[in-house]
Amino acid sequence: MGKLIYSMITSLDGYVTDAEGNFDWSVPGETLHQFVNDLMQSVGTYLYGRRMYETMVAWETLHTLPDQPPFMLEFANTWQAADKIVYSTSLGEVASKRTRIERTFDPDAVRTLKEDSELDITIDGPTLAAHAIRAGLVDQYELFIVPAIVGGGKRFFPDDVRVDLELLDERRFGSGVVYLSYGVANK
Repeated sequence: MGKLIYSMITSLDGYVTDAEGNFDWSVPGETLHQFVNDLMQSVGTYLYGRRMYETMVAWETLHTLPDQPPFMLEFANTWQAADKIVYSTSLGEVASKRTRIERTFDPDAVRTLKEDSELDITIDGPTLAAHAIRAGLVDQYELFIVPAIVGGGKRFFPDDVRVDLELLDERRFGSGVVYLSYGVANK
């Protein structure tokens, strides 16, 4: 059975994008990116909302661009090898292989996906993740906290939800980023 993992970069004040929708303050360096590459080796499926998918689909063709560093190519290969499910009512077609569109988020279908999966599953993007958090589907939270305060934007966690957590892992990077991994307590 695979775990459902919500993993994203967030500002110190808890935002994945600033008020203008930018996240340029969160671009990872090589060491952090390699750490993420290693984490993603256990993932077989990515769950995305439309906006997150449109951001991530660049990995489908990154290998065709000249002079890409090895850590970027490694992530591109990992991303391309995984299945992707995009939850969107407006996306007409996908631009990547191993990808399908679902029009609605169905907690029971995600629960079945977890039960049937040998690999882990990530849910990426705070809007989509909020559905899974509220449904009690998220097993693990991975936060990459960037040393920046952006003052507003798209929040990492939804409002009006309580989840008790236990610390599973932590790591500090020279860039000031702190990785925190939490499991759901008593799950």
